[in-house]
Order: sequence, then structure tokens, then C-alpha cells
Amino acid sequence: MSDAERLARLRLIRTPQVGPVSWHQLMARFGSGEAALAALPDLAGRGGGKLHIAPAEVAAREIDRVAELGARHVFSDEAEYSPLLREIEGAPPVLIMRGNAAMLQQPCVAIVGARNASAVACRFARQMGAELAGQGVTVVSGLARGVDTAAHIGALGGATAAVIGSGIDVAFPPENAALQQKIGADQLLIAEQPPGTEPLARHFPARNRIIAGVSHGTLVIEAAPKSGSLITARRAGDYGREVMAVPGSPLDPRAQGCNLLIREGATLIQTIDDVLEALGPIDRRMVREPAQGFVPVPAFAEAGEGDRGRIAGLLGPTPVAVDELVRQSGCTAATVQLVLLEMELAGRIERHAGAQISLL
Repeated sequence: MSDAERLARLRLIRTPQVGPVSWHQLMARFGSGEAALAALPDLAGRGGGKLHIAPAEVAAREIDRVAELGARHVFSDEAEYSPLLREIEGAPPVLIMRGNAAMLQQPCVAIVGARNASAVACRFARQMGAELAGQGVTVVSGLARGVDTAAHIGALGGATAAVIGSGIDVAFPPENAALQQKIGADQLLIAEQPPGTEPLARHFPARNRIIAGVSHGTLVIEAAPKSGSLITARRAGDYGREVMAVPGSPLDPRAQGCNLLIREGATLIQTIDDVLEALGPIDRRMVREPAQGFVPVPAFAEAGEGDRGRIAGLLGPTPVAVDELVRQSGCTAATVQLVLLEMELAGRIERHAGAQISLL
């Protein structure tokens, strides 16, 4: 990939009204970041608005800063990108990685749980991290306090990947600064946000989708019913991955989330053998083939004003599934997707999980 194409792709995703879904649609439609950038003003205009494309100098500074930090941008069609993550809806168009990205090419298991975890939960997370790493499995977590930290520490003798909700140069929590540095130097550190980004609450659901997306299965060790760990586990289930949970006392609020997952069908875990049995053989059959790059789609539907009016008229502040828009509008799926892309670039709609759309 040329430097100009890398710059164009980064400008595309750093443009505020271009999200992961629209980025992938643009790349499929136009075949390159440079061609997609050139088409943005016209598409936004058709959607009834205009957008401000990320300046080239801003993207260039980000590329330079990432290189200074000993990291690199990895786009979703490059060989270092996780084959499993590439399969999910709204996969991150680009990740910033520092360390050994080959760890994502081998079997991966996420271990997540409570930040205020009990001493017993932390000990079990550390043990599971060490035992899974000893089996050639990459242990994935979010570098948070409690269970995440324990799992990473346990796996340091093998392979562990930390996915953070801040810029790759921002340590959070602060007490994990040394661990974050060690993982970046010896293991694998992953960030979706640009360098310098503070760990804001809105970034963590996006981080959780990456943790679930790169992993063959997610193991939860202590979690409250509405915690981020349960969000990660449910994302894993949505992606067709194995969901596993460690049971706990019904008197401990930190165990309620895990017990709820088991009640809903998650695999009950007591030992590493339970994890390995749930996942099946941990071998090369579980690893996807490398990407072959984006394949341009030459025949995209066009949309008339009547189509745009019908589709826009079906939208409101309540999220609605794209499939429902196709059924009720009478338009083809390709036409609906094009109109939604135009409206998103114009800043008129918001995308939600589960391929749902609402008006802004």
C-alpha cells in the first residue's frame, strides 16, 4: 500500500461523519481511500448536507506520532489484522498496534471481569491466564483494574494482547502504566483511538467489541449485571463466539452477572479443561485465512429522489433495523444502503448496534 493511500484511508476514518460501517461501504464502492475521499462531498450533498474531511496534515501528524511511539497503523485488509475481528459488523477500519501482531493469528481467548474483583477472582484470572498461555492461546483483555490486570499478568510468560480505550500513549488506569509499557514492548498493545485520546466512557463499548471480536471465546470472571464485562460477553455471543462464565455465590453482587450468563446458556467454567472443551481443538483449524485486500464492487445501485424520500420518511428518533427499511420502503437492499450512507455523511442519521438506524 502506498503512503498516499494509507494517508487517504486514515483521513477517511478520521472524518467525523464516517463511521466503521460507512468506511467499509466506501472502500467496497470505490476500491481505494483516495477515490472514496474524492467522492465524499458529492455523496454528502445528495444526503442533504456537507461534511468536513479530516485535513491531510492532521492525519500525517498522527502517522508520524504513531511511528515515534514504536507502533503502526494496521488496516482491516492487511495481514497483521485479526482475521476474526474482520468478520464482525462494524469492524474497526484501522487499529494502532505496538508489539507482536502475530499473536492475533493464533487462537485467542478473552478474559474479562469486575474492576473491584475479589482476591479469589483475581487469583483465578491469573491462573487461567497462565494456563491458557501455556497452551499456546493468546489471552486478550482490556487492561482494566481487577480481573483484566490479573489475566494479563498471568499470561506474560506466553502471549497476551491488551485492548485499551484510550490513545496508545495514554496509560489507564495510571497504576497500570508499567504493565501497559511491558505489554507494548514484549506482547501486543492495541488502540483504536488516535494518540493522545483520553479514556472517555464512550470509547469503552467500542473497545469491548474489539476484545470480543478478536477472540474465539470470552470468559467472564465476576461481573455485575449491567457491567462492561457483560456487554463484552453479549457481543461475543452476537458474533457467534463461545461465551463462558465462572459461577459464584448468589450472595455476592459481583457474581450475579456470571450466574445470569450461565442461566442464559453460557458454558460453566471451573478449570482450563472446561475452556478447552468448550472451544474444541485449539489448532490451526480455528484460524482464518489472511485478507486478500478490498474487492471493488463495480455495480452499485443508484437512488432517485423518490427512493430517498421514502427511506427518510421511515426514519425517526427510535432505532429501526435496516432490514425493516428494505421491507417497508420497497427499495432494494443496495439502494437503502446507499441512501443511508449519503444520510450518514450528511450528518443526519446515527448507526446503532444490530444494524439499526435512527435520525439525529
